[in-house]
Amino acid sequence: MEIIIPMFFLVCLTIVVGLGLGASRMALSAKGQADPRYFKLWSGFSPPDHVQRLERNFSNLFEVPVVFYIAGVIAMIINTQSTVIHGLAWAFVALRYVHSIIHITYNNPLHRMIAFLLSSLIALAMWGQLVSIVAQNL
Repeated sequence: MEIIIPMFFLVCLTIVVGLGLGASRMALSAKGQADPRYFKLWSGFSPPDHVQRLERNFSNLFEVPVVFYIAGVIAMIINTQSTVIHGLAWAFVALRYVHSIIHITYNNPLHRMIAFLLSSLIALAMWGQLVSIVAQNL
Protein backbone atom coordinates (compact mmCIF):
# COMPACT_ATOMS: atom_id res chain seq x y z
CA MET A 1 0.00 0.00 0.00
CA GLU A 2 3.03 2.30 0.14
CA ILE A 3 2.47 3.11 -3.52
CA ILE A 4 -0.38 5.40 -2.56
CA ILE A 5 2.13 7.97 -1.29
CA PRO A 6 3.80 8.66 -4.67
CA MET A 7 0.33 8.56 -6.22
CA PHE A 8 -0.75 11.24 -3.75
CA PHE A 9 2.25 13.40 -4.70
CA LEU A 10 1.27 13.19 -8.36
CA VAL A 11 -2.30 14.15 -7.46
CA CYS A 12 -0.87 17.15 -5.59
CA LEU A 13 1.12 18.21 -8.65
CA THR A 14 -1.99 17.92 -10.82
CA ILE A 15 -4.04 20.03 -8.43
CA VAL A 16 -1.31 22.68 -8.08
CA VAL A 17 -0.97 22.99 -11.87
CA GLY A 18 -4.76 23.08 -12.24
CA LEU A 19 -5.11 25.81 -9.61
CA GLY A 20 -2.31 27.79 -11.26
CA LEU A 21 -4.09 27.46 -14.59
CA GLY A 22 -7.38 28.60 -13.10
CA ALA A 23 -5.74 31.58 -11.42
CA SER A 24 -3.98 32.54 -14.67
CA ARG A 25 -7.23 32.37 -16.60
CA MET A 26 -9.06 34.45 -14.00
CA ALA A 27 -6.26 37.02 -14.02
CA LEU A 28 -6.49 37.32 -17.81
CA SER A 29 -10.23 37.94 -17.59
CA ALA A 30 -9.94 40.34 -14.65
CA LYS A 31 -7.32 42.40 -16.49
CA GLY A 32 -9.49 42.45 -19.60
CA GLN A 33 -6.82 40.57 -21.55
CA ALA A 34 -9.21 37.78 -22.54
CA ASP A 35 -12.84 37.77 -23.51
CA PRO A 36 -14.65 35.64 -20.90
CA ARG A 37 -16.60 34.05 -23.79
CA TYR A 38 -13.36 32.35 -24.85
CA PHE A 39 -13.59 30.09 -21.81
CA LYS A 40 -16.99 28.79 -22.93
CA LEU A 41 -15.86 27.39 -26.30
CA TRP A 42 -12.04 27.59 -26.08
CA SER A 43 -11.86 29.49 -29.33
CA GLY A 44 -11.58 33.02 -30.64
CA PHE A 45 -8.58 33.95 -28.52
CA SER A 46 -5.04 32.74 -28.09
CA PRO A 47 -3.89 33.06 -24.47
CA PRO A 48 -0.34 34.19 -23.65
CA ASP A 49 2.42 31.57 -23.76
CA HIS A 50 2.55 31.08 -19.98
CA VAL A 51 -1.15 30.21 -19.89
CA GLN A 52 -0.87 27.92 -22.90
CA ARG A 53 2.02 26.07 -21.20
CA LEU A 54 -0.10 25.61 -18.07
CA GLU A 55 -3.04 24.41 -20.18
CA ARG A 56 -0.92 21.89 -22.03
CA ASN A 57 0.85 20.69 -18.91
CA PHE A 58 -2.45 20.22 -17.08
CA SER A 59 -3.67 18.12 -20.01
CA ASN A 60 -0.42 16.12 -19.94
CA LEU A 61 -1.10 15.23 -16.32
CA PHE A 62 -4.19 13.31 -17.49
CA GLU A 63 -2.43 11.37 -20.24
CA VAL A 64 0.52 9.06 -19.39
CA PRO A 65 -0.05 9.44 -15.62
CA VAL A 66 -3.32 7.54 -16.07
CA VAL A 67 -1.22 4.47 -16.93
CA PHE A 68 0.73 5.06 -13.69
CA TYR A 69 -2.43 5.43 -11.59
CA ILE A 70 -3.88 2.21 -12.99
CA ALA A 71 -0.63 0.37 -12.25
CA GLY A 72 -0.73 1.77 -8.71
CA VAL A 73 -4.30 0.64 -8.17
CA ILE A 74 -3.46 -2.84 -9.46
CA ALA A 75 -0.41 -2.97 -7.17
CA MET A 76 -2.70 -2.16 -4.24
CA ILE A 77 -5.34 -4.68 -5.31
CA ILE A 78 -2.83 -7.51 -5.55
CA ASN A 79 -1.23 -6.22 -2.34
CA THR A 80 2.29 -6.31 -3.71
CA GLN A 81 5.08 -5.12 -1.45
CA SER A 82 7.56 -4.90 -4.34
CA THR A 83 10.35 -2.45 -3.57
CA VAL A 84 11.05 -2.33 -7.31
CA ILE A 85 7.54 -1.13 -8.10
CA HIS A 86 7.68 1.32 -5.21
CA GLY A 87 11.02 2.71 -6.43
CA LEU A 88 9.73 2.96 -9.99
CA ALA A 89 6.65 4.79 -8.73
CA TRP A 90 8.79 7.42 -7.01
CA ALA A 91 11.00 7.74 -10.10
CA PHE A 92 7.92 8.22 -12.28
CA VAL A 93 6.55 10.93 -10.00
CA ALA A 94 9.91 12.70 -9.77
CA LEU A 95 10.21 12.76 -13.55
CA ARG A 96 6.66 14.07 -13.92
CA TYR A 97 7.60 16.92 -11.55
CA VAL A 98 10.69 17.57 -13.67
CA HIS A 99 8.56 17.46 -16.83
CA SER A 100 6.07 19.94 -15.37
CA ILE A 101 8.76 22.31 -14.13
CA ILE A 102 10.44 22.31 -17.53
CA HIS A 103 7.13 22.71 -19.35
CA ILE A 104 5.85 25.57 -17.19
CA THR A 105 9.13 27.48 -16.94
CA TYR A 106 11.72 27.55 -19.71
CA ASN A 107 10.00 24.91 -21.87
CA ASN A 108 12.96 23.40 -23.70
CA PRO A 109 11.37 20.73 -25.95
CA LEU A 110 14.40 18.40 -25.82
CA HIS A 111 14.62 18.50 -22.02
CA ARG A 112 10.86 18.07 -21.73
CA MET A 113 10.91 15.12 -24.16
CA ILE A 114 13.68 13.39 -22.19
CA ALA A 115 11.69 13.68 -18.95
CA PHE A 116 8.55 12.50 -20.76
CA LEU A 117 10.30 9.56 -22.42
CA LEU A 118 12.01 8.41 -19.22
CA SER A 119 8.78 8.65 -17.21
CA SER A 120 6.92 6.70 -19.91
CA LEU A 121 9.57 3.96 -19.88
CA ILE A 122 9.31 3.80 -16.09
CA ALA A 123 5.53 3.39 -16.34
CA LEU A 124 6.13 0.56 -18.79
CA ALA A 125 8.65 -1.01 -16.40
CA MET A 126 6.06 -0.82 -13.60
CA TRP A 127 3.63 -2.68 -15.79
CA GLY A 128 6.28 -5.25 -16.65
CA GLN A 129 6.90 -5.83 -12.95
CA LEU A 130 3.17 -6.18 -12.29
CA VAL A 131 2.74 -8.68 -15.12
CA SER A 132 5.72 -10.65 -13.78
CA ILE A 133 4.27 -10.73 -10.25
CA VAL A 134 0.84 -11.79 -11.45
CA ALA A 135 2.29 -14.44 -13.79
CA GLN A 136 4.31 -15.94 -10.91
CA ASN A 137 1.13 -16.29 -8.87
CA LEU A 138 -0.93 -18.03 -11.55
